[in-house]
Order: sequence, then C-alpha cells, then structure tokens
Amino acid sequence: MIRPRLSLVCGLMGAGKTTLARSLEREGKGIRLSPDEWMIGAGFDLNDEAARETIEAEQRQLAASLLATGFSVILENGFWSRADRLRYLALASEAGARCELHFCDVPLAELEDRVRGRNAGLPPAQRIDVRVIAHWLAMFEPPQDDEMRAFDAFYRH
Repeated sequence: MIRPRLSLVCGLMGAGKTTLARSLEREGKGIRLSPDEWMIGAGFDLNDEAARETIEAEQRQLAASLLATGFSVILENGFWSRADRLRYLALASEAGARCELHFCDVPLAELEDRVRGRNAGLPPAQRIDVRVIAHWLAMFEPPQDDEMRAFDAFYRH
C-alpha cells in the first residue's frame, strides 16, 4: 500500500499557493483543501479571523480523517508559523503519512503587485488590503534549514 501524503503549501497571500495547490491536485497528488475557498463559499469575509480559525480546524480534522483512510491531502493554509507547520507534520506522522512542505517564496513588491491585480476583479469582502502585506511579512516565519529537514520533502517555489 502506498503511504498517503500531506502536502503543506506555505506562503503569504499572492505568493502562488492556490496556483501551486491546484497544480498538485491536477497531478493526482491529493485532495485539495483551501480555507479561502470554504470561507467564500460560506459567505464569510476573508478577513474574518474567527471564521478562518473555525474553517481551518474543520479542515484539520478532515485532513486527519482522510490521511487515516489512505487519502493524500493538499492544504493551502499559508502555514505562517513554524509551530503550525510542525503541528501538521505531527498530524501526518500520527496518521502514518508522509509530509512535504512547499514554500512559495516571493519578494514583497511582487506580492503587492499580484494582490493588486487580483483585487481588481473581486468583490470587497474578498479583497486584501495591500498596505498590510508588509506587516504580515514581518510576522511570517519562513521555514529554516533545520525545520525543512524534518519533512519528507521540501520544495521552494
């Protein structure tokens, strides 16, 4: 039997997480779970942190169930903190799954340009305020070499 895989797609908004996760899904690498898509589908504002926490918790439970039954999963939560990434690494380990980390590493100016472009075609509740990206970048904990070695595979995009 092939071990299931948990693919974590890490990066800030505008880094290309969804594009990469969709590509992995098309390649048959797993079932894709996107908090943003679930929030939009449920009618939540993307900036509603309480709703995001609830949806990410639901997706974490669903991912654990899918992994335990042999399905591979792709999560595009962003995984801004080392602690969050390591929690999901433990979840994969508990389910007997491999875990890989995909880090979408994009410079600030490019993140801002991509978000501006994406905002142009979105309703207000789905837009991201470009002015906060630099603040979020300061809060973001990029994966370090020692952490990357903990994963079965690491990819920088």
